[in-house]
Amino acid sequence: MSFDRRFVLKAAAVAACAVLAPSMPALAQQGPITIVVGSPAGGTTDTLARVIAQSLNKSLNRTVVVENRSGAGGNIAASYVAKAAPDGSTLLMSFTGHTINATLYKNLDFDPVADFTPITQVARVPSVLIARRGLPFKDVAGLIEYAKANPGKLSFAIGAQGSSLHLASEQFKTATGTDILNVPYRGTGPALQDVMAGTVDLMFASTVNVLPHRSGELIDFLGVTSREPLPQFSGVPAIAATVPGFESTAWFGLFGPAGMPAETTDTLYTAIKAAIDDPAYQKRMQHEAATANPMPPAEFAAFIRDDIAHWARIIEASGTTVQ
Repeated sequence: MSFDRRFVLKAAAVAACAVLAPSMPALAQQGPITIVVGSPAGGTTDTLARVIAQSLNKSLNRTVVVENRSGAGGNIAASYVAKAAPDGSTLLMSFTGHTINATLYKNLDFDPVADFTPITQVARVPSVLIARRGLPFKDVAGLIEYAKANPGKLSFAIGAQGSSLHLASEQFKTATGTDILNVPYRGTGPALQDVMAGTVDLMFASTVNVLPHRSGELIDFLGVTSREPLPQFSGVPAIAATVPGFESTAWFGLFGPAGMPAETTDTLYTAIKAAIDDPAYQKRMQHEAATANPMPPAEFAAFIRDDIAHWARIIEASGTTVQ
């Protein structure tokens, strides 16, 4: 990852401590807080969780650790947190897959809405369509032409089934009428490594993950999923310039188990918001082509319900299933 963690965390922690010191009796002087992440170390979700954890270590005067429970598109981690005690000691750092999975998986052992207490969103991140070096095209138009002439020959690395990056590949294939094979992975990091190694052809990857490789020689950058080009990826057009209307953005946010006391939820939200609002965090987000927009718990809860309905329409229209 290209996050300068020491720079971000030091500034964020100082700011959070100043803001929160008078208002933390509900969570101070208790046991550790665990932020559970449904992906392997090194991905965007994991990186954001560790940034927030380091800030909360200082602002709440508690040990905050990150625990990776990857698999099933984030459902293993979500199921674990849904069953945890609602005392603020076990939190979930989740992502767009949380609302996608509500429709994509038919037999979840938890309810993505009823079994959680939304705390806040911590970031929104667009993605980039990348290709391994050596393919006979360098842009989206060339990719579409080649894929139509060679159905089933190209492959998409899928960092996590049920993620926005998975759905971006499905949206792309539906919008362009192309047949491209999905190759599922247990996380963005391993998927990206295989694209750079030339094992898989294509991938939709988070801007946070691929920006460090912008000047490298292992992958080509074909297009960004934002409506407009991104200054951080100079010379890379929006996919929408070739595929009208194409857009895809991932969100990341923190949840607790259902039934968490309002005082606990509000204390956590205030602490996390202080870290997100810190100029150092905002600057780093901008550098990574991401945005940071903390939502109060009630607003985040409404967003989750709306996002479930949004992805349900896309999943049903595309016929997407999990393997």
